[in-house]
Amino acid sequence: MQRTVIRAHDAPAAIGPYSQAVRAGDLIFLSGQLPVDPASGQIVDGDIGAMTRQIFANISAVLAAAGSSLDKIVKATVFLADMGDFATMNAAYAEFFSADPPARSTVQVARLPRDARIEIEVVALAG
Repeated sequence: MQRTVIRAHDAPAAIGPYSQAVRAGDLIFLSGQLPVDPASGQIVDGDIGAMTRQIFANISAVLAAAGSSLDKIVKATVFLADMGDFATMNAAYAEFFSADPPARSTVQVARLPRDARIEIEVVALAG
């Protein structure tokens, strides 16, 4: 099986020794995305809903670079610094999946890179 590294220029660059995404066969594995504005390199201001929307803009850009899209996501994992943000995150998340949403796990974590409040990683189908 071939392994291909995906790089999207209109999404935040990796901040460590990892790839934005890797395609393996018919699957695309995205690294966790933070709510970073790719133009400024800064975490976006606002509530967890605004942060969730920025993350999905970043995810969409990486998937587009891989020849895929949000409707091809089969699994998402949401990492929250505070489970008290769940309802607001969930409402913003639902904006991207009006029908047949992917499988999902949501967990609270002690700390995220750059002290972000949320990170989301996904697995999607290629093409």
